[in-house]
Amino acid sequence: MSKPTLLVVEDEARIRKFLRVSLEANGYAVLEARLGEDGLRMCAEHDPELLILDLGLPDVEGMQVLKRLREWSDLPVIVLSVRAAEAEKVAVLDLGANDYVTKPFGVSELLARIRVLLRNRNPDVQPQFLQSDGLSVDLLSREVMRDGVPVHLARKEYALLCLLLAHPGRVLTHKHILTEIWGAERSEETHYLRVLVRQLRLKLGDDPSSPRYIHTAQGVGYRLAPGTD
Repeated sequence: MSKPTLLVVEDEARIRKFLRVSLEANGYAVLEARLGEDGLRMCAEHDPELLILDLGLPDVEGMQVLKRLREWSDLPVIVLSVRAAEAEKVAVLDLGANDYVTKPFGVSELLARIRVLLRNRNPDVQPQFLQSDGLSVDLLSREVMRDGVPVHLARKEYALLCLLLAHPGRVLTHKHILTEIWGAERSEETHYLRVLVRQLRLKLGDDPSSPRYIHTAQGVGYRLAPGTD
C-alpha cells in the first residue's frame, strides 16, 4: 500500500525540514512548497491526501490560498499559524479549513490531528450509521443509541448530533453550525446554538465540565471527541 501523501506549504525552510523529517518518520510521503501559488498548483497536479498550510506566505496570503482551493477541492486542510486570536481561527475555519494548529506545536498532537482527518476522508462512501464512543445513529431509521440505550431527540437536536458525528474531532464554528441547522439568516444567533447544545448534552448525559462527547472550543464553536468505534 502506498504511503499517504501530504503537502506542506510553508515559507520557512527550517519548519518545512522539521515537518518533512517528522512526517516521513511516521510513514507519510511529503511534498513541499514555499509559495502559495506553487502549493495550489501542486494540489491540482499531485492530488495529496492532506494539506498543511501556513498563513504567512510571501506571495499569497494563506487565507486566500484556502479560499481559492475550496472553489474546486474538498482536500483536508490543517492550518499552521502563529496567529492565536479567536477571530482569526473562526475566519479560517469558516473559509473551509478542517483544523487550526497554533505555532509552536507538538508533533504528537499534529500527527493525531492528521490521523483523524485521513481516517474520516472517504467521500465515496455513504454510511448508514454514524458512530463514536458508544453513540450510534442509524441514518435510515433516524434511531439514536447511547451505550445500547435509545435516546429520543427533537429534530434540531438530531441534526446537530449528526453534524458533529459526521466530523469527529473537527471544530465546527458557531456560524457553520447555525447555517447548517437554521439557515444563513440565523448564522449570527449564537444563543440559539447554546440552548440547543445544552439540550443535547442533557439528553446524552454529557457533563459540560468534563464532556465525553461535545467539547467547547471557547469563542469558536464545538467539536465531537473522536471515539474508538
